[in-house]
Amino acid sequence: MQLVTFTESGSTRIGRLESDGEEVVDLSRLALPSGSSDMLSLLAAGPDAIAAAASASGARFPVSGVRLEAPIARPPKILAVGLNYADHVAETGMETPKIPMIFNKQSTSVTGPTDPVHLPKVSDKLDYEGELCVVIGKACRHVPKERAHEVIAGYCVGNDVSVRDWQMRVPTFTMGKSFDTHCPIGPAIVTSDEVGDPHTLELKTFVNGELRQHSNTKNLIFDCFDLVEHLSTAFTLEPGDLISTGTCGGVAAAMRPPKWLVAGDVVRVEIEKLGAIENEIIPEPADTERL
Repeated sequence: MQLVTFTESGSTRIGRLESDGEEVVDLSRLALPSGSSDMLSLLAAGPDAIAAAASASGARFPVSGVRLEAPIARPPKILAVGLNYADHVAETGMETPKIPMIFNKQSTSVTGPTDPVHLPKVSDKLDYEGELCVVIGKACRHVPKERAHEVIAGYCVGNDVSVRDWQMRVPTFTMGKSFDTHCPIGPAIVTSDEVGDPHTLELKTFVNGELRQHSNTKNLIFDCFDLVEHLSTAFTLEPGDLISTGTCGGVAAAMRPPKWLVAGDVVRVEIEKLGAIENEIIPEPADTERL
């Protein structure tokens, strides 16, 4: 099942993609314990609610007539992983991590699968990182690797957009990874049963139609289940938490000279079985200043 958040006639609600992704079924009337009908409420309601969503009826709209939003507008946590493909480790000249290298992206960085991404006023060192994202579906702690699949609701496509000079001037990465609009995700949360093995998926990133990144999730150093085990050792994972699993080789920063993203560029990230997100780079608008 492919779960989406969409806007139609000025109203934003949850839905289910059908007809090979050409049609969305409105799930806003699905009865949930919270009384709300957003994606976080659906995930928090648990497997029975998600199973009900697979067969629930509702109004149908052509995807061309709605706006697909980020599946989760404000994830409780966005947990990302650095240096998690060998070819990316090699292009950075750094050592292969012995444990996952975790950093945070702030939840306000989330944007939709076709929304514009801002070129910041304060930097021209803008980079892309196509990534597989894990969506947690159950509150959990101390999850052993062999049971990690039980707490994963599904997967989506992500782009860990990075402002490299801001990222690298301090060890924590958080500032350079968390600018507004720098976490486009979508187009849907594809449930685990439909994805099957998440470690056999082709991943490609294009900039203006030029293939920049191409790998397979089988090449993850720490796979999805390793990451769930590792993260849940320290803190509770909650429904709607997002784990961005790391990027492969081919980032702009590693090119000589670097091919930084500029206004007008279009970045497309495709992952097998999950679909694609495509975002245009635009200058940061003047109205981002709020006092």
